Amino acid sequence: MKIGEFASKNKVSKDTIRYYMDLGLIIPEKQGGQYFFDDRCQNKLDEIFNLKNMAFTLNEIKTIFVFRLLGNLTPYQQNEYYKTLFVNKHEEILNRIENLTAIGGVLKNKIKDLSQYECDKKFTWGINVNMLNIFNCPKCNGQFVIQDGIIKDNEIINGKLKCRCGKEYIIENGILIANNCNNESQFNFDFNYITEYINVTDYNYLDNIYKGIDWVHKKIDFSDLKNKVLLELGSGFGFALRSNYNKLPNDCIYVAVDHDITRHKFLKNMLEMADIKKNVVFICADFLEMPIKHKSIDILLDFSGTSNYSFEHDEFLLALIDKYVKENAYIIGSYILFKNFNNNSLIAERFRNNFILNKVKQEIAELKYKVIDERVSNYVENGGKYEDYFVNGEKIYNYAFYGKR
Repeated sequence: MKIGEFASKNKVSKDTIRYYMDLGLIIPEKQGGQYFFDDRCQNKLDEIFNLKNMAFTLNEIKTIFVFRLLGNLTPYQQNEYYKTLFVNKHEEILNRIENLTAIGGVLKNKIKDLSQYECDKKFTWGINVNMLNIFNCPKCNGQFVIQDGIIKDNEIINGKLKCRCGKEYIIENGILIANNCNNESQFNFDFNYITEYINVTDYNYLDNIYKGIDWVHKKIDFSDLKNKVLLELGSGFGFALRSNYNKLPNDCIYVAVDHDITRHKFLKNMLEMADIKKNVVFICADFLEMPIKHKSIDILLDFSGTSNYSFEHDEFLLALIDKYVKENAYIIGSYILFKNFNNNSLIAERFRNNFILNKVKQEIAELKYKVIDERVSNYVENGGKYEDYFVNGEKIYNYAFYGKR
């Protein structure tokens, strides 16, 4: 019979049969470019199933088949050989059961300990009135006044920041929201989302993220962040912030900007359950509408914020928001780059310059940033459900930059 019929008869996939063939466990006869499976192949497959049911690995099964073929055993020798195999495997399984039982006890105690941990919110999060000095009207550079404010522990929970020119921002549950920016994400962001994101995203893609965050963590001297104002462009659901949160000095201000209110709500809820509270300001606004005072940012954090902006704009975001950044500022950034673009690429041709390494380096250099360190990641060919901005045949990678001007 042919491979499809053989696989169907044994209730396995054709890929499984091909894998067994690659290992040399099944050797069908080839006729006219097609494989045909006879009773000998069926007997081999039955034996594979039988040995797998006794916890033998495929490599162990292959060794058994080879030894039996080359050993030319008598019936008695074959009986003794299998008896020894099964005795050894039985002892191995008993040891494994003993080890797994011990591990099960440890896990049970860990589950008990974790079940006693309360994950209730520990803080009410708002905008501290002492931080208002970092805000300015983007329309006229005027100062804001608080209107209809609900203030708790010196923090604005709900209310408005209004300028005399008429420009105003809403504060809702501690998040500063621009009138034209209250986008709701198509995804439901909760802890299960992080679990799903990790499960459905390509391992190599995740590995690049992990190594990138680790690289950033090693570059930041957290003692130098005292009394500094940090601005993150596109905070998302907080990979960067949450990984460095506990090490932030108590007197620094971390401004997290994102256009998606759902992401902000998720990140804020996560931080409200932390054991400590830092000075994080959540702003839901377009990057060009940020109500931040000019030349007030000491450290700019750009973890794919510019890259995400470049999916729909040909301008380089860092140049557009440079007015907020001090002349002696530091920058730590990570940029999505393409090694190649396919004909069916999802990136419109007019936007592609901002995904090319030399162009990104040039744009950063024109803003007077001098490199302290930089890193180029490995290429990745697959993303996943939530990282679907490139197509088959395209390779993407990341460029990380740490610099000062």
